[in-house]
Amino acid sequence: MKPRRYHGLKRPKLRQSWNKYNLYNIARMALRSPRIGTSDYETFFQQKWKAKGLLRNYHGEHVVERKWVRMFDRRLLGVADMDINYMAAHDGAELAAGRGSGKDTPPNWNEEEVGKQVMTPYMQMTFAPMERRLDIAVFRAMFASSARQARQFCVHGAVKVNGKVMPYPAYRLNPGDMFQVDPERVLYATGAPKLDPNKQKGKKSSAGKSEEDAEAEEGAEAEAEEGAAASEETSEVKEAETAEQDPDTTDTPETVQADMRPTRKQIQELAERAKTILLEDEPGVSMKRELRKFLKETKPLLSRAGRAGASPSAIAEELASLVSGLNLSDSPSSSSPPASDAVTKTEQSADPLSDLSKQELEQLGRRMAEYLQQEQENPYDPSKPYRTPWRPRNYMSPFAFIPKYLEVNHNVCAAVYLRHPVARLGSAEVPTPFPVRINQLAFNWYLRRR
Repeated sequence: MKPRRYHGLKRPKLRQSWNKYNLYNIARMALRSPRIGTSDYETFFQQKWKAKGLLRNYHGEHVVERKWVRMFDRRLLGVADMDINYMAAHDGAELAAGRGSGKDTPPNWNEEEVGKQVMTPYMQMTFAPMERRLDIAVFRAMFASSARQARQFCVHGAVKVNGKVMPYPAYRLNPGDMFQVDPERVLYATGAPKLDPNKQKGKKSSAGKSEEDAEAEEGAEAEAEEGAAASEETSEVKEAETAEQDPDTTDTPETVQADMRPTRKQIQELAERAKTILLEDEPGVSMKRELRKFLKETKPLLSRAGRAGASPSAIAEELASLVSGLNLSDSPSSSSPPASDAVTKTEQSADPLSDLSKQELEQLGRRMAEYLQQEQENPYDPSKPYRTPWRPRNYMSPFAFIPKYLEVNHNVCAAVYLRHPVARLGSAEVPTPFPVRINQLAFNWYLRRR
């Protein structure tokens, strides 16, 4: 039996994840609320059952239902917003007088628009006990990209509670508990994933091969210097087209052997171009000497590109140096400038900053200092399992919020569970994408069992 998609689009289920498909499903749910209780054919039992199913897909879908039923609590915590200035001026006796004493403020019947009464959304606190779980708190603190990944962090021993390793993701936090996650795991979970150069290899068909041959023929007509720049452009295009994945696992990815076929093809195209120039264009003596030297040096480079442990970057650097070293001028004496002009040009090129003003030099110095500081703080390290220099994952900004019951320090990847989430006037501290009506139906479903 084929398993269902975790992030489906036909039958969307909202998840605690930063995946781009989940973001699309949440946006679609915000525009069109669930159709529960809109028809006369649904009983109250059916409405509660559907609402419970929707909410359980988001709030702790990896938790077994019987465990959540034991965690459920009918007491919904809330606080009353009190004005400190009013409390300082009055002792509360006027509130104890009650209705009918003449101290109630009468409504203004002359107002054109009556303001809507703000309610406290207690029903949004249905899944407040779930927020005490360690894995959910790690996800809420933005230390993991999904609740399942946060659970894996706990199981693998990457999470500490009050200084001790806590391998149990179901551990319930108490007010004042501090939990900490391994910074390398956090960088891997929240950073952009590494690009696999061989991901697009299996998607090429026979038609694609014919297109590659046509592109190879067109590339043979390009100049040698443009060939080196084309390799960089193709690598950037592959990086942009690479599909992003949600890193739900923390295992280090296996080392993938680099695909050297494009580099070998580029070297062969340059060699063929040099041969055609030697045979057809009738170049001068100096140009022939340079082309023959280039052909002689490309042979060992081509053989090194065919080895197993070849590095595309190293081969590309050597090829670029060979291409830049080509001097295809026929008569060096005719093309060379006079001696006086050459001396003046060398004197001007010796100091490229001579034309800059003092203000421009200061601005350049500040930019260089900022660049060096960024390189020192966020260096390039190919040994890391995430992309370096580090940058955040795509589609991360809509999920970048921290609940009020957590105090998070991302510099040390630690957070403190301050208190249990509560409901206030007009808002609740339990993050949920569903409206109050759906949460009320689910609360009534679990309330009937108590």
